[in-house]
Amino acid sequence: MTGTCRRAGVQACFAAGFALSILTSSPASAQSTQAPVVHTSIDRTAVWVADRVNYAVEIVCPKGVDILSDDVAKEKLKTSGLDIVGMNAIATTAADESTTHRIVYTLTTYHVDTPDLHIEPLTVRYFVKRPGQRLQDEAPAGEFQIPAVSVAFRSTLANDPDAAALRDGVTPQPRSQTYASAGTFGLALIVVSIAPLAFMAVAALGRRRPRREGRSARRMRQEERLTMETLQTTDLSTPDGRRRAYDGIDSLVRAHLRDAFAVPGPSLTPAEVPARLDGRKLRVPADDIARLLATCEQARYAPPDMIPAADTCRDAIEQARSFVGTR
Repeated sequence: MTGTCRRAGVQACFAAGFALSILTSSPASAQSTQAPVVHTSIDRTAVWVADRVNYAVEIVCPKGVDILSDDVAKEKLKTSGLDIVGMNAIATTAADESTTHRIVYTLTTYHVDTPDLHIEPLTVRYFVKRPGQRLQDEAPAGEFQIPAVSVAFRSTLANDPDAAALRDGVTPQPRSQTYASAGTFGLALIVVSIAPLAFMAVAALGRRRPRREGRSARRMRQEERLTMETLQTTDLSTPDGRRRAYDGIDSLVRAHLRDAFAVPGPSLTPAEVPARLDGRKLRVPADDIARLLATCEQARYAPPDMIPAADTCRDAIEQARSFVGTR
């Protein structure tokens, strides 16, 4: 009996020593875990308004290591001047049991006043996979960083106009004295012939201006009233209906700027509107009009899931009504 107890005690000590060696060696193995390798690419280095750019991130995790999908979600990606409009993530496992995560973020910009477009660096944790345990229940073995990326904001026009070689550099041949004199004489004849017509046109315009402006004002009010009735009957429960409503609001407000204030509303950006309305008596502040036009532009070109809700669209319709003064 004494020998049996002695053997049991030796076995217990051996088991305790083995467990202790495992516990003490675990941190060392965690520290020696190979970190994932990350590669990034971008399908275009310069964009214009509403252009789409695909930012691809490839993370290769060695055997026994993996990451959490939440760490690379589009909500975690921080950008400056860019909007994330989509994301696609695929994970594949190779023959050596390494796992490759490929994430493609689709981004765009709807602003013309933000020349610096950046994708901020993203920190991602990695974990050692253990049988029967979830990654989110484990302490991370380490972390790595997805580097930052910059995208240029520009059109296809050259930044330096002098750099565009529009001429071949050949010096034109001088004209003869006869042709040079003919040009001056012809210009004088044109001026003399235009002067009477100009006086007649100014006089006729002055006589007809009151009646024509009155008729234009009536037509303007009729068109605005018709547009407002169309907006009120638009179905705002669907993204397409709200997009059509924002199209109508944008056209209504820009046309009113042109017809009522002699401002080139259809050709102005939202940021240019307050300066052109400075000193005018308005029913709605100029800054609110600019924000309304900016919302319309974003809604017209945004994907369906980023179009404002129906209540927001109704508020925009009422704000447009207040600006144009229809009832």
